[in-house]
Amino acid sequence: MRQFAVIVLLALIGCAPKSGNLDGTWKPIRQELGGHEMPSAFFEKQVLVISDSSYTLTAESVDKGVLRYFDGKMDIVGKEGVNAGRHFTAIYVMDKDSLRICYNLAGDSYPLGFETKSSPALFMSVFQKAAGK
Repeated sequence: MRQFAVIVLLALIGCAPKSGNLDGTWKPIRQELGGHEMPSAFFEKQVLVISDSSYTLTAESVDKGVLRYFDGKMDIVGKEGVNAGRHFTAIYVMDKDSLRICYNLAGDSYPLGFETKSSPALFMSVFQKAAGK
């Protein structure tokens, strides 16, 4: 009986959704670069799609790459598009259907917080998850 309970528990854990899973389609609702708010016209057509460890960002062009995230930190490596071969570091926080990411475009360290005015290389985007995605 005890073995059965352990097997059931392991099966339930395996079926449980991953905490902090970022998979989905995300639309930016606010962006900031170097302490300056970006106008909504700059990002209104952008879409970020995260699927497992891959991302696709559709903006003026399409960027695709590999995304690794852990403990509130991200490593983003461009594979296709204008950022191919580039590595960006970021921090993130997700709350229900909202995702906030602060990127260090220099890629040399993780941002220390969710403010960008301390460096022109810091870029923050606040995303809302697209309905049903």
